[in-house]
Amino acid sequence: MFDIQNYSSFIAAVLIFQLVPGPGTIAILNATARNGARAGAAAVFGTLLGDFVFMVAAVAGLAAVLQANPIIFKALQWFGAGYLVWMGVQLLRSKVSGEGTVAEPVRAPAVHFRQAFAVSLTNPKVILFFVSFFPLFLSPNSSPTTLVAMMVHVTVLSLVYQGALVLIGNRVALVMRGLPYARTLATRLAGVALIAFGIKLAAGNR
Repeated sequence: MFDIQNYSSFIAAVLIFQLVPGPGTIAILNATARNGARAGAAAVFGTLLGDFVFMVAAVAGLAAVLQANPIIFKALQWFGAGYLVWMGVQLLRSKVSGEGTVAEPVRAPAVHFRQAFAVSLTNPKVILFFVSFFPLFLSPNSSPTTLVAMMVHVTVLSLVYQGALVLIGNRVALVMRGLPYARTLATRLAGVALIAFGIKLAAGNR
């Protein structure tokens, strides 16, 4: 279908890739828990835009440039690792209000959009994933429209999955508001997760 080889396997692979938690997932759930569904939706679009930039870059051949200039790629990796750790530390240091205290500071959806976009862009290994993933489902005589179709599939499936994360995450956040220290625990866990992703990325950069 759409000139994509092994179409069902392609769909299954994209879904599995989505189910693996990553920095973008943490950013979406954190935005939803802190400022509701609108903030979570903004984080979703920020993540999707970051992934789309990497897909376009992969298709355009940026991966070849990075491979030819390993110093640039390593610099991106170190920057990405540092940014994720910094965000995690901020979550660990932030004060999270409980029920009956001062309300959680309301941040505009645009803030969560920018944060999620930055998190997505600071994971340069994503571009290598797309470079290695797309060819698996292309035939030698595939047209450029096949790559476009693959990009659309990845984007739509990501939107559906991440949108579900927002809906579920928002429901969980509403329940947690009535539980003492639950929001603090969730925020701290999100911070630890981001730091862990940053350290993992740094470790792979050595």
